[in-house]
This record gives sequence, C-alpha cells and structure tokens, in this order.
Amino acid sequence: MKIIETVDEFRQAYALAKKPLGLAPTMGFLHEGHLSLVKRAREDNATVAVSIFVNPSQFGPNEDYGAYPRDMESDLRKLEEAGVDLVFAPDAAEMYPDGFDTYVDVGSIAERLEGGHRPGHFRGVATVVCKLLTIVRPDRVYFGQKDAQQCLVIKRLSRDLNLGAEVIVCPTVREADGLAMSSRNVNLNAEEREAARVLFKSLQLAEYMFFSGIKDANELRRQMRHTIEEEPLAKIDYVSVADGDTLRELDVAASPALVSVAVNFGKTRLIDNITL
Repeated sequence: MKIIETVDEFRQAYALAKKPLGLAPTMGFLHEGHLSLVKRAREDNATVAVSIFVNPSQFGPNEDYGAYPRDMESDLRKLEEAGVDLVFAPDAAEMYPDGFDTYVDVGSIAERLEGGHRPGHFRGVATVVCKLLTIVRPDRVYFGQKDAQQCLVIKRLSRDLNLGAEVIVCPTVREADGLAMSSRNVNLNAEEREAARVLFKSLQLAEYMFFSGIKDANELRRQMRHTIEEEPLAKIDYVSVADGDTLRELDVAASPALVSVAVNFGKTRLIDNITL
C-alpha cells in the first residue's frame, strides 16, 4: 500500500496504476461502513484508492471541524488489511493552497435538508469531491447511502461537469441495534448512545406505516416526530419525507420517497434515512 500526500505524487502513481481504478473518499476515523465501500471497490476494480481528508470547507463556523475524530495510524492499518493499493492523505494546504478561491455550487438539490440547516456545507462537499475526482481520476467512486443527499449532490456534480466517474451508492451499515455507523458516534456518551436508537426506530415506524397503506406524508412526519420527541435527549433538526430524486417535500408518499432525519444528542448531530 502506497501512502501519498501531494497531488503531483498521486498523478505519478495514477500513471502506473492498473485500471479500472475505484475511489472511496473518506474523512478518516474509519469504521465498518467505510470498509464496506472499500470491499465493494476491491471487487469492482484492479486498483483501489482511498482518500483521507477532513475537509474544512464543508464545516460551518460553529461546527465540529476541530473536534472531528482522527486516527491516521488506525486508519492506515485497516486499509492495508483491506487490500487498498493507494491512500491519498493530503493536508489542508495541499488541497486549498494560498489564494484558493474557486468553489462549486450544485444548485437547488443542495439547498434542502442538510443544505438548509448547514449553509455552505454542500458547496464545500462539491468542491472537495470535484478536486478529488480530477486528481484521482477514478472510473468508479463509492459513497454510503447514510449520506443520501450527498450521494445525489455528487451524482449531479459528476453528470453536470462530465467528471467521468460512475457514482456507486452502497447500503448503510448499522450497529446491532440499528444505529447507522458514523465516525461521530464516538462522541456520544453512554446515555446519548442509548437515546440515539430512536433514529432508526422512527425510520422503521415510517416504513411500517407506508407498507400498511398510510401514504399521507404529513402523517408520517407527525408520527416520526412524536416518536423522536418521546426521547428527552433528542433535539430534532428536521424530519423529512421527500421525493427521492429532487428532495422536494411530499404531500403523498410515493416510491421512491426518501425518509430522512437529523437529530442532535448533546453536542453530536446525527443523520439517517431509508428509502420507501
């Protein structure tokens, strides 16, 4: 496994790499969800690359960039065990050198849900992913369904700017009690971790109601909110039942509908979703 820290060095490695090449972009502090992306990339490609970069431009001024968990030594060990060929681990100055002033705006799909609650977030995501796709030049790029809106944003980005990578969305990996795996889960204390189970419980409720014939999206949202609000440690940012392609909120749930939630537990903000 080759560890690369600069753009020039990665371009040299790319020239020698066997194709096709698959990329799993990450912010590090890797868990089984990340490794499921690596496994899928390993199955699909002759060369597997993973990027590790905590992207400052996607964090707001009051968000957890400085406190975002990091453990490069553990990450590299896991990636080597998973059979990764190339690790691209630049620092912020490499990705955003002095004078950097170009950002990518992906339009209306980034203005809803996470975009509405975290202004500028998807501008940062789209910019860094655009840079990664032009540096690494993968044939396929892998993301997890847990970040469903991010997946839609990146599909739009790759299509509209003809970046050439096929965007592969892999299933959410969950803990035994249903909590979606996330690097931020480590920031939960014992009580918050127990309370966080309510996220998947609310999504399961929506799924049960939908397949029981209840298609009124307002009722789905109402019942989900009630379920989450029964947990005193949970503070809701949003509960959404939206069109799975446009993310416009629905009056009547119809397939494919994306049901998503964002909830704060103490200082930790978690998101999750399912598709109906």
